[in-house]
Amino acid sequence: MELSVSPSASLRIPAITTLRSSASSHRRNGRGGQPTCQCSTSLYLKLSQSWPSPGASSPKSRSRPAPRRYNGKNLIRACARVGAAGSDPILSKVSAFKDACWRFLRPHTIRGTALGSFSLVARALIENSHLIKWSLLLKAFSGLFALICGNGYIVGINQIYDIGIDKVNKPYLPIAAGDLSIQHAWLLVIFFAVIGLLIVASNFGSFITSLYSLGLFLGTIYSVPPFRMKRFPVAAFLIIATVRGFLLNFGVYHATRAALGLPFEWSSPVAFITSFVSLFALVIAITKDLPDVEGDRKFQISTFATKLGVRNIAFLGSGLLLLNYVAAIFAAVYMPQAFRRSLMIPAHSILALGLIFQAWVLERANYTKEAIAGYYRFIWNLFYAEYLIFPFI
Repeated sequence: MELSVSPSASLRIPAITTLRSSASSHRRNGRGGQPTCQCSTSLYLKLSQSWPSPGASSPKSRSRPAPRRYNGKNLIRACARVGAAGSDPILSKVSAFKDACWRFLRPHTIRGTALGSFSLVARALIENSHLIKWSLLLKAFSGLFALICGNGYIVGINQIYDIGIDKVNKPYLPIAAGDLSIQHAWLLVIFFAVIGLLIVASNFGSFITSLYSLGLFLGTIYSVPPFRMKRFPVAAFLIIATVRGFLLNFGVYHATRAALGLPFEWSSPVAFITSFVSLFALVIAITKDLPDVEGDRKFQISTFATKLGVRNIAFLGSGLLLLNYVAAIFAAVYMPQAFRRSLMIPAHSILALGLIFQAWVLERANYTKEAIAGYYRFIWNLFYAEYLIFPFI
């Protein structure tokens, strides 16, 4: 006698087990024997209808290809989809809109802005710990929210005018994917610009407000016709380096000292991080186009990556970052009174070695799209790491 078990049987067992365990738990609770796992029930019924039973084995069924074996992770995903289909449609729409807004903000840029702000505020407080007041906490968080609003405006306005390019290069972005309408996108960027300006003007004075307005203006001419400075490689990376490098670091440190009642003055660590991050932002501006070569060529956007090639730009970006790290090590060696050698030298040596390894991985992968995306993500991780160690150098 031959005993055979079809793939459908292997799938039914977890579903039935879930039902039984759910039913038994209900009996223990004294609420009857009906299972509450609607997800498992509906999943079992759907799969039972679509797959043959283990008992029947006709010649016709033998000729069909064996159905794909589902593992536990696929079962969970299928179960989640069934459960979502039966949930409240209003809650589903709210959840989808919230997800679209978060992707619209480009979270990796939000992390860079938030880390930079925290790092510079922490440095200013460490240098003047005797002036710390809890009353400044609300002002600090309002400033951070204003910076996030400015960041959201700049990346949002870019997505509005880059829909065609994003459908090729970044189809997961909410407007390109159809998850966020252009009307909603415009409402969001207007909200970000107005709220950000109001917060800064009411809390940080005219000078910081002018710096904030300059950042919004540069972000606008970067993306919006007829200027659309992103078409010109030199102008594009100078705008990015200015906004993310100089304006963010100088502006936050200036505003923090003003809130503490101190006049602005450069310290060696702040001068270091401003110059370091400005060059780093330049590298981000150059390498951000590496994954976008296909769409940029299609829409005739001139970048260094489309002109010089992906490999050459990856080498250029890695070389500039290595120069940054070497300069940081030399600064620690020749200015021991300003920097902590015990942290500056080993930290930047490790980050430089990590960069060399990632460039080697990219070369070995022959610059595939996945490898380029991984290389670009690693550059952002190096960016975050610099801000994490800055308060302690």
